[in-house]
Amino acid sequence: MLVVATAGHVDHGKSTLVRALTGMEPDRWAEERRRGMTIDLGFAWTALPSGRTVAFVDVPGHERFVPNMLAGVGPVPAAVVVVAADAGWMPQSAEHLAALDALGVGYGLLVVTRADLADPAVALARARSELAATSLAGVEAVPVSAVTGSGLSDLRAALDRLADRMPVPVPDGPVRLWVDRCFTVRGSGTVVTGTLGDGRLRVGDELELAGSGEQVRIRGLHRLGAACDEVVPVARVAVNLRGVARDRISRGDALLTAGRFRRTAMVDVRVAGVAVAELPVTLTLHVGSAAVPVRIRPLGADTARLRLSRPLPLLLGDRALLRDPGRRYVAGAVTVLDVLPPPLARRGAAAARAAVLATLDGRPDLVGELSRRGLARVGDLVRAGVEVSQTPVVGDWLADPAHWRQQGDRLAVAVAEYARAHPLAPGVPVEQLRRQLDLPDRSLVEALVRPPLRLVAGRVVAPGAAALPEPVARALALVSEDYAAHPFRAPDADRLTAVGLGAREIGAAVRAGALLRLTGNVLLPPGAPQQALRVLTGLPQPFTLSAARQALDTTRRVAVPLLELLDRRGLTRRLPDDARVVVD
Repeated sequence: MLVVATAGHVDHGKSTLVRALTGMEPDRWAEERRRGMTIDLGFAWTALPSGRTVAFVDVPGHERFVPNMLAGVGPVPAAVVVVAADAGWMPQSAEHLAALDALGVGYGLLVVTRADLADPAVALARARSELAATSLAGVEAVPVSAVTGSGLSDLRAALDRLADRMPVPVPDGPVRLWVDRCFTVRGSGTVVTGTLGDGRLRVGDELELAGSGEQVRIRGLHRLGAACDEVVPVARVAVNLRGVARDRISRGDALLTAGRFRRTAMVDVRVAGVAVAELPVTLTLHVGSAAVPVRIRPLGADTARLRLSRPLPLLLGDRALLRDPGRRYVAGAVTVLDVLPPPLARRGAAAARAAVLATLDGRPDLVGELSRRGLARVGDLVRAGVEVSQTPVVGDWLADPAHWRQQGDRLAVAVAEYARAHPLAPGVPVEQLRRQLDLPDRSLVEALVRPPLRLVAGRVVAPGAAALPEPVARALALVSEDYAAHPFRAPDADRLTAVGLGAREIGAAVRAGALLRLTGNVLLPPGAPQQALRVLTGLPQPFTLSAARQALDTTRRVAVPLLELLDRRGLTRRLPDDARVVVD
């Protein structure tokens, strides 16, 4: 199906032309027919000589209804610019053309109507000169008379040729159906209409409402007034939604493939047609069928940050326009450059951001996005319209290869510096490294750990970290002399302090396996449990705590936790009368 929107000044015969081509009445409201003027969007369709269908979105031409016109033109891929031969180029002709140019509509026709009332050559020449500097430059032109029928067959043939030139839609892509009409049908419920540009719709599909994020299900589909089970692009479609109240959805909303779009209230854009510094602080952004007030923060000569009054499902490369509703003119054409813009909190951030935006063209590019961001989630890029073909480094995180290597080098340096500054520490906490490297997720730190670095109990350990510093080794040598004489007598606090074993030194020795901590500062050599078991095996079985203490030549302070350790390891078993036996 070829879907085209009409465009042109009020009373230049747009609706009359659609009526003559289709035999259908595009003006839906009695007020429109009474006044002979289109106020809201109208819809009609007909078959072309090739057998394909052309559907028209007929838009109002009066300056008071330009927002309605933009809602109809926004989602449509082609346009028919209508100029009356007896009136010529007029103010709304210029504004409609500026809107089409801003939206990047590059497919269409120029139709000079009322050729029976005046020579179309003059109006045709002026219109061609106006179109020459726009996206519609060089489109085919056809003079017609809807009253006499002259030129209508030529126009139908031209529409067929236009359909042949249209780009091939993506039937398996995500759906973003901008709603241009919403109403209730008795017995069916809420129905919305729109132009399906990509993706396919099926009865029973679940979609997402852009305005609220809630899930909705398709109850029924109509295409060209007939019910169907599936609609493929490009097509005018009416969608009957199950369980959605009429007041929950309106023009400017959108039906989306769930999880494929990011609703954003802040975007960085390029503005064409006017210097950004000359724009007012507030304007209205028109994109798809939506019209949203925005605040503008200039960044570069032709780039700006837009803060939207409500989130919209925008993609990289989307075309939109800024309009001043008070002065009623198109202020500038917009190309979306970034739907995930970074904050501009630091001094100089705006100037740096402007320099980055100057290099962007709005085309989705995975390599470029990762090069600029360093790290990005797969879902964020997909929802921005970027095709992802790279394997994540961990989880759903993608990384620019050069940035990832640099982060790995920084991690190794940070761990080495920490080890030098904290020789008794068991390694650097992962969370500390995450903050130091300014990484958004702990899993990224863990994924960066490569030999000879090791990840141990939530810390990154440097190579050789298990070796004890010389002062600690010297202190252990001193207490080893004590253990040689009495292997089960733990040094008291005074003795530990005297040899230089404070809390940090003891912790390092315990982590290195040079000391066994029974409890608190009750410390024994690491082989003490096996040595004690050999002594206890020689006792009459079962044995008491007192017998064990005497056999081990130690104190109750050591004997109790030592026997409990042997119990936990399954080397001894405690009996109901508190005696113990060695387990064979």
